[in-house]
Order: sequence, then C-alpha cells, then structure tokens
Amino acid sequence: MSTVTLIILVAALAAMAGLVIAPSVRQGRKGELPVRSLPSEAREQYTARWAGVQERFVDSPGWALREADRLLGALAVDRGYPAESDDKRMDALSIRHPGEIDGYRRLHAMAAQVHEGQTAEAATERMREALVAARPLFEQLVRAQPHDERPLPPPVPRQRDLQRGRIPRQRLGPAADH
Repeated sequence: MSTVTLIILVAALAAMAGLVIAPSVRQGRKGELPVRSLPSEAREQYTARWAGVQERFVDSPGWALREADRLLGALAVDRGYPAESDDKRMDALSIRHPGEIDGYRRLHAMAAQVHEGQTAEAATERMREALVAARPLFEQLVRAQPHDERPLPPPVPRQRDLQRGRIPRQRLGPAADH
C-alpha cells in the first residue's frame, strides 16, 4: 500500500468517525438546555417559600439552610435544568448563571455539612453568609422571563358568527365570579 493510499484511507476513517461522533457531542452541550416557563403562581409560591426560609433561619438555621438548598434545586429543575444529579444541575446552571453559581455551591456544601451533623464546623454566621450568597441565583431563576407569560391568542371567529355579521367579543381578562 502506498503512502498516499494510506493517508486517504486514514482521512476517510477520521471523517466517518467525525460524522458518527458529532451528533452526540452536539446533543450533550449544556448551553443548549431549554429553559422552561414558570407560571406567575409558581413564581409567587417560590418567592413566599424563600421568604419563609429566611424568616425561620433565626430559630432554626440548619433547617433553613437545608430547605433553601432543596428549594433552589426544585426551582432549577422546574426551570428545566437537569434533575438527575446536583452536579449536572450545577454544571448546567454555571453555563447560564456564571456569576451566581458560586453562591449556590456554597449553600449546597454548607447544607451537606449541616445534614452530616457537622454543625460545630458550620457556624451560624457562615450559614447566613451561604444563604445570602445563594439569593442572587434564586432571584435569577424566579424572575419573570419573556417566555413565561405568553399572551392569549386572539379569539377565532366562528363561521356562523361571520355569516350573521357578528364580531366576536374580545376577552379582556379573567372572568369575574360574582
């Protein structure tokens, strides 16, 4: 076999391998992760729960820290970030929220210490700092996004209304129950 033939054969094999590997690499890119819509009611519930965690911190800082960690994880999953592991979720969050992810990592690590009973090492002030550091990511995830509230499409007139010359009423908001 000549050198030229060998080079062509190796190049062809490399090209075929590239065609096989490329789709799986593209599918695994974290930056392409779709962010799910979050209805306003869910945003309000998450905000109320976070406020409750902060209020309860004074009486039970360990509980509040663990609950904040669970709450932030649940919010991230509801927004479409991976649910299968904390590490995958944090990796995906770090792509879209690089400035806020360190606070979540601090909170998560501190919550793990508290869960393992290492409360002597996890001083209350450090727990408070971890909770405060995680707040910016919480605010980013709970904030209303353009895709959260899509306006209702205009009503489609029924054929018989058009034939009778009627114009369908526009819905201006939720119907009031009296």
